[in-house]
This record gives sequence, structure tokens and C-alpha cells, in this order.
Amino acid sequence: MLECAGSTHIAIPQICFDSRNVAKDSLFVAVRGTQVDGHKFIEQAIEKGAIAILAEELPLTKPEGVTYIRVNDSSQSLGILAANFYDNPSEKLDVVAITGTNGKTSVATLLHEYYQSIGEKAGLLSTIVNKIGFNTLPSTHTTPDALSINQLLSEMVKEGCKYCFMEASSHAIHQNRMFGLALKGAIFMNISHDHLDYHQTFDDYILAKKALFDYLPSDAFALVNKDDRHGQTMLHHCTAKAHTFAQKSSADFKVKILESRFDGMLLNCDGKEVWTKLIGKFNAYNLLAIYSTAILLGQDETQALTTISALNSAEGRFDISRSDDGKVGIVDYAHTPDALLNVINTINDIKQDQKLITVFGCGGDRDKSKRSKMGKIASELSEKVVVTSDNPRSENPDNIIEEILSGVEAGNLKKVLTISDRKAAIKTACSLAQQGDIILIAGKGHEKYQEIKGDKLPFDDKEELKHTFNLLQD
Repeated sequence: MLECAGSTHIAIPQICFDSRNVAKDSLFVAVRGTQVDGHKFIEQAIEKGAIAILAEELPLTKPEGVTYIRVNDSSQSLGILAANFYDNPSEKLDVVAITGTNGKTSVATLLHEYYQSIGEKAGLLSTIVNKIGFNTLPSTHTTPDALSINQLLSEMVKEGCKYCFMEASSHAIHQNRMFGLALKGAIFMNISHDHLDYHQTFDDYILAKKALFDYLPSDAFALVNKDDRHGQTMLHHCTAKAHTFAQKSSADFKVKILESRFDGMLLNCDGKEVWTKLIGKFNAYNLLAIYSTAILLGQDETQALTTISALNSAEGRFDISRSDDGKVGIVDYAHTPDALLNVINTINDIKQDQKLITVFGCGGDRDKSKRSKMGKIASELSEKVVVTSDNPRSENPDNIIEEILSGVEAGNLKKVLTISDRKAAIKTACSLAQQGDIILIAGKGHEKYQEIKGDKLPFDDKEELKHTFNLLQD
């Protein structure tokens, strides 16, 4: 605290950082956001009944009866205030944060499923959904704001949860949404180009991820993927207990794929064989991260492997449907070049003489640099590609498609169709497929909408795929 004006002996029933939510006697925290600066709404917050203001800059005119506190960083202060307001719930749970370009949702979701399946109550904060035990709550962000996080953790404590597994997005880390939390550990999965619309440079993106590990206390664990060349970067200046996992490198925890099929794979995990219903090298990493975390949280190795063998993939992650005439449909959230490459390589490693037809697009108002890269990957590694829309937001879908096509080499253009209507694109791909062929619908996974010109219109890739399969069968 740099400065205080007014009484600090006041009761605060509510903390707000959005002036629209201010009620009588609230404390309003003015946070500098990416789109809006909360300092511009201090006067409005006072008019709505705020009796305390916390900000990095105080207004020149200060009405009487209002307490003003000036701090260096409002976002960090909000995290500490939120934790204290809810009686520091993270200190009463084992909270593990998972970060990385790909794999966050799968690892967080499957860790929650793991502990719930062995009778240990756990919470989940994820892109798809938030959970308190088996109770499901809607999710609006990969990582909620500081107040919401602490409120949800408080509810987890009340419900008797022992653990919470949460996704830590680079945006959330950079915006200090997790500041003030007591973490038991953090997991780094991987990093590749994404969110450069926000972070501007890849180095900034890496530093945002690394900040999570810099923040860890000395009695926490830091678990990193050693096969990713930035894994060791996460551990520089990290005071937590360092542990590594890998498929290729020597590491504390190791996994090897012994057999891979569309119905699962056989793994050798730290010298012990385990069959899993999940598929692909990326899922081998996910499962190894889950196994490693379970061991670091005190689980027995045999118990951990037995439990892992029963886990199902997260919604919209290599989600397989089959038509009655033998076509295979796969819905996956892959929306980065690295994720798309992983999914397509997994399919190509398993399939024999079947064709792969890939349907994908790229989101509007997001990192444009990945569009041509994804066009190149899909067109080189698929027998047929249908380029379509994927949450175009404020952009023209046809312009996004053109940028995707710019990465397709001339010799592969004959493989590519462009259909901006996603429903029509899926129907076309299914029509082109023969018995045994594989249709990959990438980019949206669990999402149940298309975001177009400010509207979220209902759309579900998996439901659309099943409906198309039934129509074609009829």
C-alpha cells in the first residue's frame, strides 16, 4: 500500500472490479484490463454505492465518506483481497495448476476424474466446465477472474473437496488472476505458437507461462515436460521441487507407446504396462503427467496405473463417432498448428489404407500467423481437406479461408475444398468418405456455438457429425 485516505475501519460486504456489479458499501478495485481501464469507472462506482476504492492512481477529487487506497498493482492486490475475503480457501486444498499450449483441459479434467473415481472429492476449473465434486457449473473462461476463482475454491472447501485441478492460461497468468493462491504444484505440458494476438511475441508468451513457475513456493512441486525444449526454461529460478516427465528424454517419469489402435493404446509407464482408452502420443504425455502428479500427491504406483486405465478422454478431445456403414468421425479441439499436426499424425500412424478427410478453419480476431501453417499441415498430411469457418467473430470468413489457403503448396491445392458454412462443410466431408475412411473435424471440440459478428449461434461439431451420419445412412 502506497497511500491511504479515509477510514480503514469499515465493513466491506462485497468486492468488485466491474463497476456494473457495484452495490452499496462495496470495495471497488480499479484494474487496468486489456480492453477497459477500471480507473475510468471510479466515479460511477462511487455513485452506485462503493465506500472504498483501491487503485493505482487516485482521483483528484475525493468525495467524503469514501476510503481510497493506492497500490502499485491493482490486479495483484485484487488477488490478495479475493483470497482473504474468502478466507484463503486455496490453503485448505491441494491446488494444482496446469499450463501449456495444448493438453491443459485434458490433464485437468482427467486428474479430476481420477480422484473422483477413487472416492476423493475434487474440484475442477477448466475451459469446458467447472466442477465441485460431481456438481457441474458453467465455465466462461479457461481460467476465471481472481474473485471467481476464490469463490469457487471456497465452495469446494465447504463441500469437502481435498483437491482442485485448474487450467492456467497465459492470459490469466499475465493478468495476475491467480495471484494470492497457495499452489501445491504446477504442470508444464508444452508450448507452441498461439495467442500471439495477445502476447505480441513468442518470447512474451513463454515468459507468461514461466511466471507461473516463478510464483511457486519452495514446498510445491514443478512438473515439466522435458521433451519440450522450453521445459527446462520453466525451471530457471524456480524454487519449487523440480520433476520431469518425457517419452524421448531421460526423465523422472517415463512413458513409451507399445501398441496403438483406434480403441486405445498399450503403454509402458515407468517399467509397468497399462492399457488406456486414450489414443495418440499427445495423450501419452497427458497420461504421464497425470500419473506423475498422482505419485507426487502421494498415490501408490499400482493404484495410479489401475485408475488411469479406466479414464475416458475429455469432451471434444479425439472424440470418436462411427457411422453404421463404417466411417470414423473424430472431433478434436486442435486449433493450433502443433495440435493439428499431433492429431493428424496420430490418425496416420494408426490408419492403413483408409483416406483421411480433414475439416477445419481458424478463429477470427486471433493470431493470424498460424492460419497458413495449419493450411500447409492439413493439406500435406490429409487425402482431402475442407477449409471452413471456425468462430470468425468480426472477420469475414472468406478472408480467413484465403489466409489458410496461402499456406497450401500448389501441388496440394487439388486436395482442398473451401466451404465457409461449417454445417455444409461437415456434410460434404461425410459424403466424400467411403467405408472405413476417417473424417477429422478440428478446431472447436467441446464448443457448442459459432461466434459470428458478436452473436454466439448454437453449433456442436459432434452432434452435427452424428446427424450427418444418420442422414446419409437413411
